[in-house]
Amino acid sequence: MIVQVWRRAREADIGPVVVACAEQAIFEAVCDFGGEAVITDPDHPSGSDRIHEALGTVDSGGEFDAIVNIQGDLPTIDAPTVRKVLDPFDAAACDITTLVTKIINPSEKTDPNVVKAVVGFAAGTQIGRALYFSRATVPTGRGPLYHHIGIYAYRRAALERFVTLNPGVLERRERLEQLRALENGLRIDAALVDTVPLGVDTLADLERARAILGAS
Repeated sequence: MIVQVWRRAREADIGPVVVACAEQAIFEAVCDFGGEAVITDPDHPSGSDRIHEALGTVDSGGEFDAIVNIQGDLPTIDAPTVRKVLDPFDAAACDITTLVTKIINPSEKTDPNVVKAVVGFAAGTQIGRALYFSRATVPTGRGPLYHHIGIYAYRRAALERFVTLNPGVLERRERLEQLRALENGLRIDAALVDTVPLGVDTLADLERARAILGAS
């Protein structure tokens, strides 16, 4: 599965792709397919800490200013979706970017496992400032709700600051790491996409991913 995610990231063609991992087996799997991987501390509290360590290994000179973090459980994410996460960086004040999509399935609106992003998109736009993230059904009133997709891009300075911050009050309450950034004044902008890439959390999800990708 991690090799499939690596392939999708390569297809996006936005820069070098490095797998930050804590397990030797994953490291070897990526390298066997010709990819680049970095072994990181297995005790990192978050994916952001893991990619920060890997960045220091592969780009100690600071050549790259934007870092995209794609989780390893998204084997069907497509290249245009990956590229879309960089669009909000057109705003100089944006520190971190992410993706959202409109919730279509009514059951997802009240499902706490579906994280909602509170973003007020202006008419005709696909980029907006994320004001909050929650497992609750927010915001209230008429209008769309947005499903948060767990892919991020960081400006290098924002990532370096983020990993120095302590978990926030709301982060611990909602169990959402991105709230740490908002609680400390970092700006997160979101780009609107059409669909949610399949996340593999169960054996049934794995079979669906295999069917989509034609893998055995």
